[in-house]
Amino acid sequence: MSPLLDPALLRTLEQFQLLAARRSKSGSKGERRSRARGLSVEFADHRNYVAGDDLRYLDWNLFGRLDRLFLKLYEEERELPVRIFLDASESMTFGEPRKFDFARQVAAAIGYVSLCGFDRVSVVPFPESTAGSATQARLRSVRGRNSGLGFLSSLQGLEPGGAARLNDSLRRGALETRQPGVAVVLSDFLDPEGYEPGLAALVGRGFQVHAIQVLSSEELAPTAHGDLRWVDSETGGVQEVTFGKFRLKAYQKTVQGYIHQLQAYCQSRGIPFLSVSSAAPLQQLLLRQLRETGLWD
Repeated sequence: MSPLLDPALLRTLEQFQLLAARRSKSGSKGERRSRARGLSVEFADHRNYVAGDDLRYLDWNLFGRLDRLFLKLYEEERELPVRIFLDASESMTFGEPRKFDFARQVAAAIGYVSLCGFDRVSVVPFPESTAGSATQARLRSVRGRNSGLGFLSSLQGLEPGGAARLNDSLRRGALETRQPGVAVVLSDFLDPEGYEPGLAALVGRGFQVHAIQVLSSEELAPTAHGDLRWVDSETGGVQEVTFGKFRLKAYQKTVQGYIHQLQAYCQSRGIPFLSVSSAAPLQQLLLRQLRETGLWD
């Protein structure tokens, strides 16, 4: 089995760091600046000295100017919780390469960058039935650069299947998280129930949300023509259509309209959005497009 990510690409990703617009509120120490006051090297503020304070943190320069004792306060560094919602529904098996395989590689890259930055990573595949309980446990709370290879191995063990239930999965993920951080949603966003309630739940919970839509080249520009019989991979529903040049143009217009609608919704909620083909160059997405959206630097 080939690795999810090329070793040379992993070495490049090790130089990146996730960008967090909001300071982390996590209670675990890491490498993110937070509003907590601690004893790191990042100066934050002063407060009046009280008996019993550690004399090592007195500001003697300020004492020389004001003849009063002040204690120097520093910002503690906290880890950034990163949750990756990975669509592992049956519809993600479509295309060549499969949408799921491409989305899983993107999830692997985001998780690896986070782990190299000592952030805490959780991958939430949906529907949850697609992953065994042991695999889910290994992907639910991973931290530290040394966990990178095990994380990639566990992620490679996931296989898609079942109906997505996108909104339910995102709302559940928003509610069960004690501390919001960065949330990345990787999906084709083709759930019949829509996407608005799920994304709104993450934003309302305080997550910094990024949405990445993965569609196959066949969905974007179908090559099949004539009398066709379409079967919904998740519901089993069947529809027979005659697919000629006129209908092809109408279909492409509808697809682009849906993508623009999703993009407009994300922009209205402050969610950086990308729509990519599963056949797109992976490195271009990781090294250029995700940097442009502000996911990392």
